[in-house]
Amino acid sequence: MTDPAGVTAPHDVDLTIRLTEAPGTPEHTFRLVADGGVPTAASTLPDSVAAFEALRQHGEGIFFPVPGPPKLCTQQYGGPQVAVVTGRYLGREVHCEFSRTDGCEIARWRALAPLLGGTAGSTGAS
Repeated sequence: MTDPAGVTAPHDVDLTIRLTEAPGTPEHTFRLVADGGVPTAASTLPDSVAAFEALRQHGEGIFFPVPGPPKLCTQQYGGPQVAVVTGRYLGREVHCEFSRTDGCEIARWRALAPLLGGTAGSTGAS
């Protein structure tokens, strides 16, 4: 995106998602780029529209949570998957890690599953 002075402006959303399904397995990398409320062709997620919609619903609260009292999370294990999301979201720097190590983390993963490459444990392959 270029402004009238010819300077390239940052994208509204420019995120890189690195997904590892288990320790020692290959890392899968995806990208979500959006401008003007629409994912661009630079996006490499299997369903960038669904990923962008999940961000519109949950991104602000998941990426930039408001401090509050400690959360009580169920002690359950959802799997070894880890996703690291870095980049920019609406002008703010993002660096978040997602896992499935307890009930709270599983809920975060499910909220952004389309952004994390599909359903929990998925490489995003159709």
